[in-house]
Parts: sequence; structure tokens; C-alpha cells
Amino acid sequence: MASKRVKRGFFVTLDGPEGCGKSTQAKALALWLRQKGLSVVLTRDPGGSPIAEEIRGLLLDPRHQELSPLAETLLYETSRASLVKKVILPALRKGKIVVCDRFSDATRVYQGIAGGVCECLIAEIDGEVCEGLKPDITFFLDVSSRRGSLRLRRRGRLDRMEGKPLSFHEAVRRGYRKVAREDSRRIRFIPDLPLAGVTEKIQQEMTRVLQRHFGPI
Repeated sequence: MASKRVKRGFFVTLDGPEGCGKSTQAKALALWLRQKGLSVVLTRDPGGSPIAEEIRGLLLDPRHQELSPLAETLLYETSRASLVKKVILPALRKGKIVVCDRFSDATRVYQGIAGGVCECLIAEIDGEVCEGLKPDITFFLDVSSRRGSLRLRRRGRLDRMEGKPLSFHEAVRRGYRKVAREDSRRIRFIPDLPLAGVTEKIQQEMTRVLQRHFGPI
């Protein structure tokens, strides 16, 4: 099927606590959109560009436990700067839909709310890094900290962020709920449901949003 060209780009992010299933849902969403003939770029944060992928490896390597929340913030923002410049903005300028596994909200929650870094500082740096770019819609996928941890342990070896204490992950979950309440126009909060139920809710919401922006798809 030939790709349809939308009038302008559209930026979608998926986020949430560890083990919420966002990576699985990001892939499913990108596939669903492509099946509708839309031009889609699927990426992740941190990562997405050669430099950003190298930084991702550094951030998630369990050997680097000495990294402070502030150091994490600076590394995440450095990675994001490359992702925005090299991947996201060029795709949006071409009228593509960008689906991103995590974005700026994650830094605000993980390093700011849970990590203790000044949220004003994060907002200032992130605003410069993203050149004013914000997602058109964000899906926050919820999961209890214990349930998310169990899912990760079943999957295998934990990375540096996944291996943080349960108390940290509980603070992360509270942080996501706080951000969702404060920005309810952009953020769609998805409760912890079976896999198919989460997929269905995301697709239903995306159908409404895309029709409003681009007409029938």
C-alpha cells in the first residue's frame, strides 16, 4: 500500500513506569499506523541516532552506578538533542508521524520528581534541547511498581534504571500520575489492562485524534 502524506507531521510519545509495556505498544502503534498507509518513524529516547544510542548504553549499563540524577539529566538531554535534531524534526517537516518510546516527560519524572533534580532546571535545559518541540499526544501506561518489577525480572537481566530500588519506582509512578493530572489535554492515562485492552484504547484514541487533525484515515 502506498504511504499517504499527511498535511503536517504528528508527534506521539509513550511513557510510563518500568514494565508498563510502552515499548511493545509503541511498536504495535507504529505497525497499525503503517497498515493504514501512513508514513511513520518509530524511535526511542534515549537513542534513535548513533550518538544517542552510545549515550543510551552508558546510561543503562549497570556498571555505572555512580551516575547522579544530575549527571543522568545532562546525559539524557544530550542524547535527546541529537534525537530531536537528527530524527524527529526532519521527520515532522516531511509530514511523517513520529512514534517515540519515552521523551521529555521521563526526565521530569525520573530525574526530577523521583531523583530530586530541580524541575525548573530540567525544564529550562529541555526547552533549549527540544527547540520548543512538544508531543501532540502522549500515552502514559500505568502499572504497579511490584507488577512492573515482576515483569522485568521474568524478562531477564535488569539495566541500571530498572534495577533501582522499589521505593524509587514507586516515586516514579506517583510522578507520572502527577504529570498526567497537570497536563490532561495532551496526556492520555491508560490504566493497567491486559495487553490487547491497552492496544485497543491507544488505537481508539489515535483514531479520534488523527481524524481531527488530518480527516478520515
